[in-house]
Amino acid sequence: MPEYRFAETLIKGLIKSRPNRFIMMVEIDGVVEKCHCPSTGRIGNIDFKDIPCLLSRSDSAKRKTNYTVEAIYPVTKNDTIVGINQVKANTYVNFFLENNLLPKMVLVDAVKREVFLNKSKIDFLVNNNCYVEVKTLLKDIPFGSKKPQRRFDSFDRLLRHYTEISTKISENQKSMVLLCNLYDAQPFTPPVTSEIGTSKVRKVVKQAIDNGIEHWQVNLNVTAEGVSLIDYFKVELLPHLN
Repeated sequence: MPEYRFAETLIKGLIKSRPNRFIMMVEIDGVVEKCHCPSTGRIGNIDFKDIPCLLSRSDSAKRKTNYTVEAIYPVTKNDTIVGINQVKANTYVNFFLENNLLPKMVLVDAVKREVFLNKSKIDFLVNNNCYVEVKTLLKDIPFGSKKPQRRFDSFDRLLRHYTEISTKISENQKSMVLLCNLYDAQPFTPPVTSEIGTSKVRKVVKQAIDNGIEHWQVNLNVTAEGVSLIDYFKVELLPHLN
């Protein structure tokens, strides 16, 4: 099966710290470099201290850093490489769509990226009749030393996207949310919580499912050479929301 290939093989480093959400300090060949972190949100509950990683290099004069942290490398033999580049996830998904490698989900004749639907920009429009919004999940990645969880309560963009792609499409169109994991993740189940924000999300998602929206999950494997497809499957969320 074809895979997405990086322009250059990724290099190994060791994350020493994450001083803010945009920056990771990484030791590369004995020198600590300021590197770009391509996920501004929470990455599991990892305490980023001596965490092996894979990095891409850029020589662009417009950049403030020379490296981007692409993936977290295994700490123990039971761990797996976890991609963390949420910015590039849509590029990977676009590759698998354009090469018709997700046929159970949708047979592709044409793909458009970043298409407006009402007031929202949706990630993909496939065949001019299927909107696909990609959500790259990093909150519950399966390894690393843990630190206390922070409450997450910024749901406005998520709620707007669900509302747009489940209520603003025409009768001959369909919509999907593609839950993207850059590792071999278990099938997604929504968290059980009574927090007001999460309860509101569950209500909106349930209404979107009632309106016909589909949920799919894709698991991708990130290596130093590229990104390959592990598996993809439809996810039935409704039983977990009732």
